[in-house]
Amino acid sequence: MKRNALTVLGTKHAPAGKYADGHGLWLRKRRRDHGNWFLRLQIGGRRREMGLGTWPDVSIAEARERAATARRRWRDGVDPIKERRIERLKLKQVSVSEAITGCFKARQAELKDDGQAGQWLSPLNVYVIPKIGTLSIEELDQHILRDLFAPIWHEKPESAKKAINRLNLTLKHAAALGLDVDLQAVLKAKALLGKQRRERTHIPSMPYSELPEYYHWLELNHNLSAAALRFLILTGARTGEVLGLRFAEIEGDIWQLPPERTKTGISHRIPLSYAAMTIVEGMREPDADLVFRSRGGKPLSNMAMLNLMKKQGHTARPHGFRATFRTWLEEMTEAPFEVKETCLAHSVGDATVQAYQRSDHLEKRRHLMTQWARFCAQGPN
Repeated sequence: MKRNALTVLGTKHAPAGKYADGHGLWLRKRRRDHGNWFLRLQIGGRRREMGLGTWPDVSIAEARERAATARRRWRDGVDPIKERRIERLKLKQVSVSEAITGCFKARQAELKDDGQAGQWLSPLNVYVIPKIGTLSIEELDQHILRDLFAPIWHEKPESAKKAINRLNLTLKHAAALGLDVDLQAVLKAKALLGKQRRERTHIPSMPYSELPEYYHWLELNHNLSAAALRFLILTGARTGEVLGLRFAEIEGDIWQLPPERTKTGISHRIPLSYAAMTIVEGMREPDADLVFRSRGGKPLSNMAMLNLMKKQGHTARPHGFRATFRTWLEEMTEAPFEVKETCLAHSVGDATVQAYQRSDHLEKRRHLMTQWARFCAQGPN
């Protein structure tokens, strides 16, 4: 193809269309008075087009100069399209907040429910973005991170750990975009902050010896919170699982928890005792979807059961009844370890064990849940 085929006068009067100048340089005219230059290159076995500016703002001479520069970079083994994209990113000055948003979107598919619950972003929204969100991600160093996390490093170790680790993922994401970030910033900040002081605390639970008396008290209280709390105790389920319970999830005497409603993201079957089924049937109303619903039809508040216990002066918490149930299983039954753990929807064994052990011990757990219900309902001694 002829080189420098285009002329100033010819391009000015040419109608809409595509015109080759030679050596891969083209002019695409969308109107008689407006168009754009682009260069065709064969990069990595693929034909790529690199924009070189609008015509007539960019003249023929300038377009040829830009094309020649791009071809030289290509011959030197550099992808000129990628190189320009990186340069534009550097000029844009991506903020910490923008980088976090980009990292979150890239990881959404890995998160439960695409991260809609906000748990991944929550520590960053609370401890990072309000303070350094407007800074350029390229400015972050160990000193900025040390000053940011020092106030919560020992006071709120779990929150600090989640926030700084997710910020580390954000830096890696920014580096993948081609930004000039310090990938060692988090590691160096941790060295400056030192080892965290951790005091592991357990959610307060009720001794199982006191449970029958408390369960009897709940039976005497004919309100929604008491019914939901009894169901939680009888099933060993988590608070959110109980509050979101729908009639459609119950088939016969089996509560089938779908993956999106479990902590592990794995479907879980819970055999329901006669006492648990009685509670569910007592909640049935025409066209009702949720089992434990407020007057407006929405799920019962996640504070309802907690407040009920607090009013009676109990230090134990609803979630603590899972520990009560597990302790009872350990001390009062001869059930195998894996069966007891499955009662609480805990994973047992490593990935290899789980791949071959696919039973959920349903019938064995059904027997245990019946025993547990009888124990709860025996009343005060």
